[in-house]
Amino acid sequence: MRVNRCTAKTTVFVALAATTALLLSACASSGVGSDAATLSDEPVTLSFTWWGNDLRTAATNEVIAAFEAECPNITIEGQLSDWAGYWDKLATATAANDTPDIMQMDEKYIATYGERGALLDLDTTGDAIDLSEFPESALATGEIDGGRYGIPTALNSQAIMVNPDLFEQAGVPLPDDENWTWDDFKQLGAQISAGGGGDVFGVQTWGFEDGSLRTWARQAGDSLYTDGEVSIKTEAVQDWYEYMLAMVDEGVMPPASTVVEKLTAGQAESMTATNRAGMGTWWNSQLTALADSSGAPLQIMRVPTPDGGADGSAYYKTSMFWSVSSRTEHPAEAALFLDYLANSETAGDIMLTERGVPANEKIREHIKANLSPNDVAVVEFLDNLADDIGEVESVTPAGASAMEGLLSPFTEQVLFGQATPAQAAEGFVAALKSAVAAG
Repeated sequence: MRVNRCTAKTTVFVALAATTALLLSACASSGVGSDAATLSDEPVTLSFTWWGNDLRTAATNEVIAAFEAECPNITIEGQLSDWAGYWDKLATATAANDTPDIMQMDEKYIATYGERGALLDLDTTGDAIDLSEFPESALATGEIDGGRYGIPTALNSQAIMVNPDLFEQAGVPLPDDENWTWDDFKQLGAQISAGGGGDVFGVQTWGFEDGSLRTWARQAGDSLYTDGEVSIKTEAVQDWYEYMLAMVDEGVMPPASTVVEKLTAGQAESMTATNRAGMGTWWNSQLTALADSSGAPLQIMRVPTPDGGADGSAYYKTSMFWSVSSRTEHPAEAALFLDYLANSETAGDIMLTERGVPANEKIREHIKANLSPNDVAVVEFLDNLADDIGEVESVTPAGASAMEGLLSPFTEQVLFGQATPAQAAEGFVAALKSAVAAG
């Protein structure tokens, strides 16, 4: 039976910023005294901001309408921005003490806002937000210094997107991704490049986002960050660059000029999406968009390891979080809306995998029947990977939100022969440490 959150009698605790916890009675005034805060009997308006495209906006507005139908006392005012404009606006609003009540938050920024007191510790909402259907490894991604500053909307993991058509054209059998190695990966890539006639390459060049670097570091027993500090060794970054450069030199990856030309073109124009690369590192949730662009039956495979087989290096990346401003005047209503976003089957049916594979395992299973074959493959990949997920990846510390902007110039220097892998690794690690120190 579907529960109407605005008529259910649920006792919750919400701590208002810098005050003691206040007793809340959901959706009805308890009248327990002047120190008690409850869901208001008066109309309440909450501001809610997110970034995304038209598809996300349409789905989000539909979810808002469904929530408002259940809770007519609460109005949600949506605020949409593109990715770059979103963070500029949020920084300005936060500096002016005018942060939206509810925010879509990214992993790269959650520490920046959480550590500076801009986000509400959601653990202070008691049982207002049901987290029972979320794996602990997912919930931990939104925890900072003992506080919970984000509820994971959806999960991703690093994967290899494989184009079976290009394998077939080159006469190369698909690999067994349960036990393939990085040596296997390069050899397969070389065979695809050899059969590609100079226009198709075995592997799409990496080095411009941190996902593959984090995985490479984990496989080396290293980590990009530890306890809010840059901890990755330059040797791990150097090895990563040397492997990439070897594939470029051997024709497995395209030349530098081709790579840089594609950088500003967007995902739909990537070598994977245009059927010019047999394999590429991506997040598993990107399958549907890449397959739609390519028209090819792309497949998701596990990331290779140095010696083959699962080694605990796989990890969950939260695609984004739901967070609440520490300055909201309506924490009870904000928590109620977050619970709806996280746990409502109606919201799940509307959003499906638009924000990624739902972190809520019950909702993930619920929506399967309504998914396209590619989206089903995205969900099943994550489900099958669950037993091999290793330790939670450390949260990106404040100051490192622009990490990819720091990484890309050093990758270009390696590709164009302007720096050796060792020099680029040293430069990158030093630049990242400086950014984190500046906070």
